[in-house]
Amino acid sequence: MLEHYFTCPYCWETISMLLDNSVSKQVYIEDCEVCCNPIQISAQFNNSELIDFQADSLEQ
Repeated sequence: MLEHYFTCPYCWETISMLLDNSVSKQVYIEDCEVCCNPIQISAQFNNSELIDFQADSLEQ
């Protein structure tokens, strides 16, 4: 597991999340620990190293 810090796309607070670096490509939804809004998390790993990360709001 890898702890990754990023900015919430809703409340702009810096939050951290544990990412599973044993799965090379993943997309899932997790709530912000500060404002509770849903964030779409996209993470990509190569040899357990984080090579791409995005945290997007679900607003359209």
